[in-house]
Amino acid sequence: MPVEPELITDPGDERVADFRDLVAGDRRPGTERGTGPVIVEGVPAVQRLLASPYRVRAVFGVPGRVAALDLPDGVRAYEADKWVVSDVLGFRLTRGVVASADRRPPADLAELLAGPDPAAPRRLAVLEALNDHENLGSIARSAVALGVDGLLLDPQCADPLYRRAVRVSMGHVLALPFAVLPDWPGGLARLHEAGYLTVALTPAADAVDLAAVDPGAHPRTAVLLGAEGPGLTPEAQAAARVRARIPMSSGVDSLGVAAAAAIAFASLR
Repeated sequence: MPVEPELITDPGDERVADFRDLVAGDRRPGTERGTGPVIVEGVPAVQRLLASPYRVRAVFGVPGRVAALDLPDGVRAYEADKWVVSDVLGFRLTRGVVASADRRPPADLAELLAGPDPAAPRRLAVLEALNDHENLGSIARSAVALGVDGLLLDPQCADPLYRRAVRVSMGHVLALPFAVLPDWPGGLARLHEAGYLTVALTPAADAVDLAAVDPGAHPRTAVLLGAEGPGLTPEAQAAARVRARIPMSSGVDSLGVAAAAAIAFASLR
């Protein structure tokens, strides 16, 4: 039997506290970064949440959208008219539905590097100082689409489970294991020990053409990507086994990091 959403008429109702004033962030004042619930917007993304390992806390939206999700038993579901929903969230919800879920801890680094089968081919994306949530979400979406098995983040990276990152990824980031590489960039040695070829993307003229990196010859590859603008630090580039560039037309010096990531993932698939 479908879950019947409960009606919310008061924006201050504690039953929808997970969704209150999301313009201020995904966590309540006084709590640490990366500790609030995971917030997921839109029917397709919420459906991906329901299929993920994350435990759903609550679903909230306008009439019709929540019921259409065919929620499993035990999921708390609430609906309200669009004005009450906007008052709770702090913005107009154009996607009609929003959900919250309990966070899961980052993956164990050794397990992420090894994968389910330590002898199988594997692809990772390694991000340095990437602090723009929308770029991170775009990279996560491309990673899932193009066969990347996980994300490695340096300690300065943005939270991959922040609302904007999840939204831009269309919920795909929930299917992508991630871990933090605390020793940066020295920790890249762990990838080399695990058999990865580390490929640092850079527009520098002295880097090799990305097409020259043969994925068939390197069954385990990790692509390093830096923040929009500054790119990878010299230290990160020096720690990688290969520095590679995407050939571009004259007069264009670089691509946005999300576009560059998608090209690299496809090239090294």
